[in-house]
Amino acid sequence: MSVSCTKLCVRMCNVCRLNILLKMRRRDGYGFHSQRNYKTEGRKGNNYGRTDRDSEDGMGAESYDRGDKRGGRGKGRGRPPGLKGREIGLYYRDKMRSKKQASLQRIGVSLDPRREQQIRELLSSIGTSDLHRDVKCELNSEPDDFAFSGTRYFSLHDKPKVKCELGSEVGECSSAQDFSVDVKRKVKLEVGDKSGEISAESTRGTRRVYNESDVKPGPSSTDNHGSSAADRYSHISESSFKRKFLQNITGNIEANLGRSLLVGTSLVQDKELDELFKMRLIDKQNSKRYKKMMEFRQKLPSFGMKDQILDLVEQNQVTVISGETGCGKTTQVAQFILDSYIMKDKGSVCRIICTQPRRISATSVASRVAEERDEVCGEESVGYQIRLEKRMPRKKGSILFCTTGVMLQWMQSDPVLREVSHIVLDEIHERDVISDFVMTILKDIIQKRSDLKVILMSATLNAEQFSKYYGDCPCLNIPGFTYPVKEYYLEDVLQMTRFEIEPTRVPDTQGWKKHLKFVKARVRKVQEFENFIEPYVRYLASEGKYSSRVLEMLKSAESEEINLDLIVALIQHICVTKDDGAILIFLPGWDKISSLHKLLKESVNFPSSRYQIIPLHSLMPTVIQRSVFDRPPKGVRKIVIATNIAETSITIDDVVYVIDCGKIKLKNFDVNSNISTLRAEWVSLANARQRRGRAGRVQPGECYHLYTKAREMTLADYPLPEMLRTRLDEVILQIKILQLGKTKPFLEQVMNPPDPRAVELSIKLLENLNALDADENLTPLGFHLARLPLDPQTGKMILMGALFSCVDPIFSVAASLSFKDAFHVPLGREEEVNQKKLCLSKGLKSDHLVLAEALKQWEVAEEMRRGREFCWDYFLSSNTLSLLRDMKGQFAEHLHEMNFLSSRDPKAEDANINSSNSSLVKAIICAGLYPNVAIVRSVVRRRKMAQVNVKLTTPEDGRVYIHPRSINEKQLEFESPFLVYHLKLKSTSIYLHDTTMVYPLPLLFFGQGVDVCIEDGLETIAVDKSIRFKCQESTANLVKVRIIHKSNDVRNSGCQKVNFMRYLFQELRTQLDQLLEYKISHPGTINWNRYSTEGAVLRAIIELITSEDKQMMLVAQEGEDGFSD
Repeated sequence: MSVSCTKLCVRMCNVCRLNILLKMRRRDGYGFHSQRNYKTEGRKGNNYGRTDRDSEDGMGAESYDRGDKRGGRGKGRGRPPGLKGREIGLYYRDKMRSKKQASLQRIGVSLDPRREQQIRELLSSIGTSDLHRDVKCELNSEPDDFAFSGTRYFSLHDKPKVKCELGSEVGECSSAQDFSVDVKRKVKLEVGDKSGEISAESTRGTRRVYNESDVKPGPSSTDNHGSSAADRYSHISESSFKRKFLQNITGNIEANLGRSLLVGTSLVQDKELDELFKMRLIDKQNSKRYKKMMEFRQKLPSFGMKDQILDLVEQNQVTVISGETGCGKTTQVAQFILDSYIMKDKGSVCRIICTQPRRISATSVASRVAEERDEVCGEESVGYQIRLEKRMPRKKGSILFCTTGVMLQWMQSDPVLREVSHIVLDEIHERDVISDFVMTILKDIIQKRSDLKVILMSATLNAEQFSKYYGDCPCLNIPGFTYPVKEYYLEDVLQMTRFEIEPTRVPDTQGWKKHLKFVKARVRKVQEFENFIEPYVRYLASEGKYSSRVLEMLKSAESEEINLDLIVALIQHICVTKDDGAILIFLPGWDKISSLHKLLKESVNFPSSRYQIIPLHSLMPTVIQRSVFDRPPKGVRKIVIATNIAETSITIDDVVYVIDCGKIKLKNFDVNSNISTLRAEWVSLANARQRRGRAGRVQPGECYHLYTKAREMTLADYPLPEMLRTRLDEVILQIKILQLGKTKPFLEQVMNPPDPRAVELSIKLLENLNALDADENLTPLGFHLARLPLDPQTGKMILMGALFSCVDPIFSVAASLSFKDAFHVPLGREEEVNQKKLCLSKGLKSDHLVLAEALKQWEVAEEMRRGREFCWDYFLSSNTLSLLRDMKGQFAEHLHEMNFLSSRDPKAEDANINSSNSSLVKAIICAGLYPNVAIVRSVVRRRKMAQVNVKLTTPEDGRVYIHPRSINEKQLEFESPFLVYHLKLKSTSIYLHDTTMVYPLPLLFFGQGVDVCIEDGLETIAVDKSIRFKCQESTANLVKVRIIHKSNDVRNSGCQKVNFMRYLFQELRTQLDQLLEYKISHPGTINWNRYSTEGAVLRAIIELITSEDKQMMLVAQEGEDGFSD
């Protein structure tokens, strides 16, 4: 082991000893400031916030006599003297339990008597039993438990089978212990219709009546093998939705293709159109603008291979064309095909679809091709279609550029693409999920449609694998048109700059476990590095080209870290010794980009009068991103700092020098821990080639790789396909909506099949969301989700927003989560951005509501013609906000077509009855993001360091962290310990992105697997077995339930009285699940008038959720829920 590794281990041992000593000293002092006695202290709410070391309510302290019970150490805070061994552990265990139970008993679940009576009447009016009767229940449960299971979203599958009989009056059961409710709260609750059945009036005033048989699923195929899909869903009323739904779950792709082929293609030759298209093309070829563009086109490498390309496409159904960036394949191949058909009098049977992986590529390429053809994009033969935007060309004799996702949407209604003659899949080397998915589907389609031509185009020389996938179809390579680029590696850079790499200091870590983990990882890294670098260094030494100083630095593992000081030195070397030309620097992420930008701006060697420094990242304003294409004034050198977006998506034509750090941030999915990761990894050789090619666009260039030639030999040829490193939830829904059969067999046909464990995890998630049933068929909810252009959880969120009539804010949240954050962060002004976000949050502790409020205020400002000023003040992108507004309109369009909204306007009054209720909006966000829930354990403020440390955990990961860009990252206290989050990514640690604080009731109403039982004499409510609450005993004798178990061994034969709150949650949750189940299978709007029972049920739930923001009704049980502290 090297000397540096030995030093690390010694340091680790010292840190371990120090941490153990500190942990022993503070063991009895620190804790989680949880609940206080509000009766005696006169305070409301629960403060999940600052740790109070000396408080009697702290985790490590307890009120007890300070006489004989005072310990011998710690001034009365230690354990009693005389305890030994196991007795010490038992003492602290009992002490902790008693403290928790005492603190929980201080909080009463209080309910205003009038509200209680109103909810009784509401539940009674819809068929529940009299709450003043003794209810004899027969349950399949353990003897000491009375439990009910909350259903999955919109499902009754988990509803308990309870057999109830009316019994004696309250008080007859002598052996039962009293549970009561402290009556305090006074909140008005309006109760509507008491007809005995839940009823819903449609918008036309007609009355629809449904009961439990309407919403209870029929027997599944696993229960009755002879039952058909129609039998299973016979409870759903006849409707357009039912017909489409049953057609989907009973059909298959083979039958659909057969039916489509019987109809025939729409590519019927029209001789009049053929003559018209030919005449127009000849006229254009004689125009000055067309001839000028043709001069440019003829210089492209692809133009010289025009005849070869046409012959290959004509003679083969599938063709693979590869070519380096700049060869012209993207703009020319489709034009070659179209012009050939037109000149052969067959223009009317030619319709070409050219797919692009990104929106910007589809629009920019379409504009360029239209310009080359002397046309206006969208008016003649060239157009584009992307999400929320389209400029469609004529239907025949045309080229349409679109994103791959758009084509996938077409295939839902036209599985054989009857109106298409040629499909060009461009940039397939990127191997994104949708492109791989489409390639797999096309393999089946071309077997049915022999006239359909498929052209696969790749920017790198990996055509062989695509050719092999399509049965060894022919390949054609187009040479690129670039100037020569000279390459340098790390050893060359160190030699020419004379830079000295300093040893990296071991970072301070919190806790010896983290430090030990860091040291072990570093030792493995050093050993792996030494295995390949030492032979290479010996080889360099034998050549005598490099100094001994450089060779010694190459032996250090620190040489492979991203060294920003080295990059600054290299930039300075280029500026001093090289000719004019822009410099493009590739870095893996925003943190490195912002740090390098700061170093250059603060350096006296790079004055703004001589250097234009431009960071290129999605967080930057659009106006700055566009400036990278502008040529700088004479005497000014442009320096662009970018991520991999500059590899292929954009071309900066004045770049002469490229600095490649060799790293790229990739999002991966770890199937073992079921978590997405985002880490900087080594680039592939294909990435390196793309970066090198950026330097030779206009003149000979130079590329500086900040890694050794030895490291290059270890790089992978191509990036890992996205199908192998991402969740597959949306892919599976698309498989189902396109009727492609079972998931696993279909995905085994993909070019690189994903890990079966990843498939199982996604199927399990969709089953938990009730999007798939046990037979892996779409449920009614899944059918809706698959038709929405959103991930399943966000799709569920907007459905809930429509049903609860809070569409506008929920659509704003969903649009932002599915696209991108509208905030941009100017370098050096990060704190100002955070302050603006806090201003928009209005104290609600929600990143999601910040986005909704920003969009709401911008829309108001736009009406007053102050939109740009508002964006400038709040660091927002007006272009992004405009797109988010359009996305809201698209969501409204989809839900209107599904009959969940009565209007296509997301701001319609009847769709936003409850939009101003922020408590409800947060609850709907919780319903959509569940089970993404984290629990705040403590908030510690370090006064000396002016830092706030929020300690929180999740059931599956233990300790996690709030991302620094969240407004909750520096919150001093949380009124509730629960945070729901949109995304969980593991980089240096596990970070939660976009968080919202929620109270317990949304979890109870929208969570999964809600169980109620008796623990330690107190009632416990558990959500999904991992989040627990305690309900308080009180004096009101409201209702009692006699527990009669089927088991012969009944350990507790007495009666236990169950408080009203438990019954209320159970009954309201049951009614909510039934109502939502009915609405999902019978799409329609909610009737909110005062005589509607469905409106009354939802209003009761909304009232409870809203009032909880003012005073919490439940408290979290801390420390006994399986989470690691």
